[in-house]
Amino acid sequence: MTNMAIPVGTTPEAAARGATIAETLAVFAEGLRSEAIPAAVLERARYLILDAVGIAHASTRYEFAHRSLSAMTDLSAGLGDMPVIGMPARLQLRDAMLMNGILVHGLDFDDTHVQGVIHSTAACFPSALGVAAHCGLDGQDLLAAYVVGMEAGTRLGSVAKGAFHQVGFHPTGLVGAFSATLIAGRLFGLNAAQLAMAQGIALSAASGSLEFLNDGAWTKRMHPGWAGVAGFTAASLARHGFVGPREAYEGRFGLFASHLGAHAKDIDLSLATAGLGETWEVARVAVKPIPACHFTHACADAAAILRDRHGLKIADIRSVRALVPREVVKTVCEPVATKKRPQNSYDAQFSIPYVVATALARGSFGLAHLEEAALADAEVLALAQRVEYEADPASPFPKYYSGEVIVTTNDGRELRHREEMNRGCVDRPITNDEIASKFMANARLAVSASRAEEIRDLVLALDRGTDARDLAEGLAARG
Repeated sequence: MTNMAIPVGTTPEAAARGATIAETLAVFAEGLRSEAIPAAVLERARYLILDAVGIAHASTRYEFAHRSLSAMTDLSAGLGDMPVIGMPARLQLRDAMLMNGILVHGLDFDDTHVQGVIHSTAACFPSALGVAAHCGLDGQDLLAAYVVGMEAGTRLGSVAKGAFHQVGFHPTGLVGAFSATLIAGRLFGLNAAQLAMAQGIALSAASGSLEFLNDGAWTKRMHPGWAGVAGFTAASLARHGFVGPREAYEGRFGLFASHLGAHAKDIDLSLATAGLGETWEVARVAVKPIPACHFTHACADAAAILRDRHGLKIADIRSVRALVPREVVKTVCEPVATKKRPQNSYDAQFSIPYVVATALARGSFGLAHLEEAALADAEVLALAQRVEYEADPASPFPKYYSGEVIVTTNDGRELRHREEMNRGCVDRPITNDEIASKFMANARLAVSASRAEEIRDLVLALDRGTDARDLAEGLAARG
């Protein structure tokens, strides 16, 4: 049991025995009214969704999107009627949620809750869009459910203090399943008891392995969409009386005990429900300025700053050291051989040597640097061989994803720059206007400027009389 205060709305029976985390989250999910969400939080939520929609459109240009759609089309067997973001396809609901999650997360350009180390929107928005459209609800219902999922998932991720990555689990898929469960359950109209039960069911469906880090496999892309499938399934089972375990999180074989091993002793279960309805984690979600793992961003910016500040040329550089948080080494620094010579775009996005070398050589890191020609750039690859890493003892991780780059030049100078706070974090946020600009840049890779503006306006007005089904149709590609 937890020692947290019993929330308003808890049943007398639950109060008598002490509410579990699942019961507390269930009461929150059932009882949160749209009018209780601050206007600034709702506005930020709309812009986070806009960011996701832009990335989804950009993803439609890539092979993974089309191979995924072929698979989803087979699974749906031509029976679906749910649109897909940016693509001319109709799928069954669960297949559409999986597909939309793949599109939002496929370029690793989507938002991150820094403390929870979780890509929140990639699981929450496809779930909210799909179920709200399926149930004939409006955009206000969709947005409130999205906020519920975001508030729950970011807190659950925070409990682990970054430890899921240390044992090989990807919290975006793992924790995202519980966010999606609460979203689907709320939109289905489940009561608090059913919502609590659904989370227990989700415990047996949540998943997400980091094994893709060893060879650049595509599996990470499917994690948030699969979380949506798991959540939808769990909520549906609970809706019909299927019984799940009560202590989904704090139980002897609950989420944290079963997935964190020795790290379970360091968790803080109080973070799972702290400040629900008072402190809004949606406002603390970081928007990515760089299409790579968030753990690489500070070093990428530091490298670009050193290049510009000192007029560095590749020929000037003898060696490079990148200081990164100890907790991210397994993700973006190892295995060393693959990180120094990425075999594909996913390897590159999770490589400190490649990202730093690119920023030093080309002045920035963007989607263009994930193309085949860039991955074969002999100058960048040679420089990446000279990039080493060190665990930074002064890192504030997971509050910030800090990074420092130290360049030793051929004439003996040592040049260094540190980014203590990664760009986009809560204390150095990307503004809504900047998100809108990012959306336009991404969407314009797939559609005309006028169509991108139309989609932007539709998303930003999604809770102002828009039907969720009309929103889903409006985000799909036109035939």
